[in-house]
Amino acid sequence: MVTGVGVDLSHISTISEVKGFCGNDQIEEALTGCDLVIIPAGIPRKPGMTRDDLFKINAGIVRDLVQSVAKYCPNAILNIISNPVNSTVPIAAEVMKKNDCYDPKKILGVTTLDVMRAKTFVAALRPEDIKDVTMCDVPVVGGHAGTTIIPLLSQVTPKLSKPFEGEELTALVTRIQNAGTEVVDAKAGAGSATLSMALAAENMATSCLRAMSGEKGIVECAYVASEVIPELAFFASKCELGENGVEKVLGCGEMDSYEKVQVSNAVAELKSSIDKGVEFANA
Repeated sequence: MVTGVGVDLSHISTISEVKGFCGNDQIEEALTGCDLVIIPAGIPRKPGMTRDDLFKINAGIVRDLVQSVAKYCPNAILNIISNPVNSTVPIAAEVMKKNDCYDPKKILGVTTLDVMRAKTFVAALRPEDIKDVTMCDVPVVGGHAGTTIIPLLSQVTPKLSKPFEGEELTALVTRIQNAGTEVVDAKAGAGSATLSMALAAENMATSCLRAMSGEKGIVECAYVASEVIPELAFFASKCELGENGVEKVLGCGEMDSYEKVQVSNAVAELKSSIDKGVEFANA
């Protein structure tokens, strides 16, 4: 099936060459020479499941795939989508460390979908200020699960004529944090976010490729090795991308008191998820 999809896509008239590979016996051929590797593999969420419920299965998948990356393309930039991202990124880092090819700039947890959702929901509530959602920016920091997803609504651009406050603020933040569950429930057991996630993955991959080709000033939110929060080895925030991955972690900027409380409240859960990933990789 995978090989067939590759053949199907290869008939599209673009400058890109498309090939399909399937199975461990083709992993070397698939990865050798790669500069960017995107890992979306794993089982999707179903109603009632949290991203953490996926850990036991997806953690092993990510570990094994990153082991192959370390063997066949150790200098590649990694875009990790497989949930729970808060744990799978630390797993990837530990695997690369064990293979003596760890570069913290080259492992990025893809949180782009959180940013896309935040932009979409904000634009719907403030159409008088945001007439083109593609021109809107809403930084999202923290992690990629539940309350660790922290939209910085005080930093929305273009600047809003009426800031989000009170119940409206709480409802909007809650919707952004639970948007993945909204999709899972709507699909009623048929899967999780795939179409929106595919576009988010493409956006992130394209940004990485543009930066790798030498284009300057490309900024994306991503879950990366960071010193933004001293207690946490990984944290999502704005990052400037470059030829070798994350050129500079830009941090959270000026947060309001509400956002600072959210970040503080997320630290314990993020640390637990990071530790869980590290322990799994080293077990």
